[in-house]
Amino acid sequence: MDGAGIVIVSHSGKLSTGLAELLHQVAPNVQVAVASASSETLGTSAESIRSAIFEMPQSHHVIVLFDLGSSLLNAEVALELLDSATQARVHLVDAPLVEGAVAAAVALQSGLSWEEAVRQAQSARMTPKIAT
Repeated sequence: MDGAGIVIVSHSGKLSTGLAELLHQVAPNVQVAVASASSETLGTSAESIRSAIFEMPQSHHVIVLFDLGSSLLNAEVALELLDSATQARVHLVDAPLVEGAVAAAVALQSGLSWEEAVRQAQSARMTPKIAT
């Protein structure tokens, strides 16, 4: 595998596309796909997540970040719909959506591995926003 990309799963189409725009600004060389409802409705689906995964090159690991619990459930269903080779390169990451996505994208942009990008996304949970 020679790279990694990020799939953003959100109930809000506006949130996911806005976050994708942010990621393109901070990490222009990182491939990002979104899986969400349209901008007029809310929701996620296993099929939209599956489609977003297939937007990534087959040589890439896929880091999947999600907003709410049912997004995770749909991502798990999407994973079950994939063949075993594709499943092996898809990683569901428990991290805050925005901060985790930015951390992972910056790590990938910097040339770090997908494993390190996942660690960076997960560690975003512990990064304070206000210095005390």
